[in-house]
Amino acid sequence: MATMSIHPAVDNGVRPGSPNFAGGTLVCKCASNPVEVSVTSQCAYNHVCGCTKCWKPAGALFSQVAVVPRDKLRVSKNADKLKVVDANAAIQRYACKDCGVHMYGRIENTKHPFYGFDFIHTELSKDQGWAPPEPYDCLSPGLMDAIATHVAKASGALAA
Repeated sequence: MATMSIHPAVDNGVRPGSPNFAGGTLVCKCASNPVEVSVTSQCAYNHVCGCTKCWKPAGALFSQVAVVPRDKLRVSKNADKLKVVDANAAIQRYACKDCGVHMYGRIENTKHPFYGFDFIHTELSKDQGWAPPEPYDCLSPGLMDAIATHVAKASGALAA
């Protein structure tokens, strides 16, 4: 019987995060001159989902994605190797031109419910302690709450 990989970060169980973890470095898959992204915060809403636009490791059926505050992420090496995958998408996914790995996603629309979050793939980091991913059949509950709150405020149903 063939085995399927949901995602390497969950296939054999999930490691717990570290309560004092304060970020790390994400590195693309290039053997030389890799893109590096520095994150100075623990991630939130780390989840495994079936998004068709996000990067997935080879053989994985799902993507793993988390968010960090926009001001806690910076490209620290080889920013010139990054390109936006789809300029028309709500999330501007920045991928390495050479290896194709998505390094982070950013929303530029200030009216979007997730504006202020950058989307990252914590499995691109060798640093230990990231919040563990959780599998859901939709966006994580915290992100769903953020959407609902944003829509309610925008409609006037909830005071800003």
